[in-house]
Amino acid sequence: MARHLITSAIPYINGIKHLGNLVGSQLPADLYARYLRGRGHEVLFLCATDEHGTPAELAAAKAGKPVDVYCAEMHAVQAEIAEGFRLSFDHFGRSSSAQNHRLTQAFASRLAEAGLIREVTEKQMYSVADGRFLPDRYIEGTCPNCGYDSARGDQCDNCTKQLDPWELINPRSVISGSTELELRETRHLHLRQSAMKAELEAWIDSKTDWPVLTTSIARKWLNDGEGLQDRGITRDLHWGVPVQYEGAPWQGMEGKVFYVWFDAPIEYIACAQEWVDAGKGADWERWWRTDKGAGDVTYTQFMGKDNVPFHTLSFPVTILGSGEPWKLVDYIKSFNYLNYDGGQFSTSRGRGVFMDQALSILPADYWRWWLLSHAPESSDSEFTWENFQASVNKDLADVLGNLVSRVTKFCRSKFGEAVPAGGELGEREAALIAELDARVRAYETAMDAMEVRKSAIELRAIWVAGNEYLQSAAPWTVVKTEPERAAAQIRLALNLIRLYAVLSRPFIPDAAASTMAAMGCDDWTWPEGIAQALKVLPVGHAFQTPDVLFRKITDEERADWQARFAGRRD
Repeated sequence: MARHLITSAIPYINGIKHLGNLVGSQLPADLYARYLRGRGHEVLFLCATDEHGTPAELAAAKAGKPVDVYCAEMHAVQAEIAEGFRLSFDHFGRSSSAQNHRLTQAFASRLAEAGLIREVTEKQMYSVADGRFLPDRYIEGTCPNCGYDSARGDQCDNCTKQLDPWELINPRSVISGSTELELRETRHLHLRQSAMKAELEAWIDSKTDWPVLTTSIARKWLNDGEGLQDRGITRDLHWGVPVQYEGAPWQGMEGKVFYVWFDAPIEYIACAQEWVDAGKGADWERWWRTDKGAGDVTYTQFMGKDNVPFHTLSFPVTILGSGEPWKLVDYIKSFNYLNYDGGQFSTSRGRGVFMDQALSILPADYWRWWLLSHAPESSDSEFTWENFQASVNKDLADVLGNLVSRVTKFCRSKFGEAVPAGGELGEREAALIAELDARVRAYETAMDAMEVRKSAIELRAIWVAGNEYLQSAAPWTVVKTEPERAAAQIRLALNLIRLYAVLSRPFIPDAAASTMAAMGCDDWTWPEGIAQALKVLPVGHAFQTPDVLFRKITDEERADWQARFAGRRD
């Protein structure tokens, strides 16, 4: 049994997330966590809400609520929706937690002692109309690199280029829309990323198994233009981790907080402390400190490509620069973007299908299957209602659901609701077992490699193999002349249903659970050998004929949803 630490990029607190956010981090992380648990490994799967920074302040102001109240309410909402999608976090924390405040300040002190933080007097955008300095994300304008007209003052969401707000063309205040902006002097702290460039580059170069998407983005930031730049890690905000604290190695920083991208990744560690403090675990350090047992942990992060620079550069600078024995990430699984019907999903602009809306239409498994089987791994992918309908109807209803329904209903009508006795398996069954042995190993290989779409293809092929066997064996015809042989075929098929529940659980956990319950079984043992796995349900074992596992989406429903969710959430 191996030990696996898994973190998903933590979602901003500002509102309910869309399906693109879901498939870009949380959902594939959950798939991997469920798979590893199914294989018997020890897993700690952590996520949280990212509650600091301008998105929280702006969203709270729009809602007319104090920011702390807004964040507490939205954390509860996001936690409920995460449960709705069956995201199996061991803990869903909050970056505003006391644990994260303490740990962020401790890291800052250590980095300062190591000479990796410097005080800088710099010019910052000041909005005359708003009467305040504007943090980077309070400023929007046109990206000088790609021309995107809604780039933010810290980064362009379109081309992922790191920006300073004064680089924007025609910058404006997000608060008031005013273009009356001035550069004024203020003091901030900078993380000396440039001092760690050689160490970072060597570390990234050692990750030969990482996705090209991850390493290419990291190297671009390391080497493009003037190379890796120092990064401001403080902001003029009221909500966040205070920069001036007891024992801080600087003075005069009152009224400033740490930049959200400094404290948010630290929440991964703090979340484990929250997990223990909530009474869910006993020892967080054995997961995060290599001097306390984390040396044998494999740490995997899941995120969208826009988060990659911070996790390959800034957060590793924090970890390595502290000089303390913290666990570094072993593998970063990054994703491209999921687009929506010819455009982009956007939380801030309300475009696309959002997680709560999705669950109001259909149960989680329908969405989980489509999103994972179309995960934007090698390139951006696109959600269309036509494709969603076709995938659900063909894969879930016609292939998997149909097999479960046909087998159980046929057995009930001919042999009763118990595994029938009689007959022996023949060459056709031996061929199926051999095929499934090979296909399950291929499925495991894809899952181990975190190849999400390939894993879905392999799983579907496993379902198809069972259907093709049934079509070929035709027990409903055989039973007329050779009832014992038909009994053996159905006995195998009932066990196949249980096996499918085990293998499908990472993708469609609710359907797997209801199928297993219908089979009257609670044996989730991962198959080491298919022949043995197809004998788990013994002769005489009682089962129930389940309700329809997956219903088909009608053309009328698809047309209605397409019109209702045309790309705007008001």
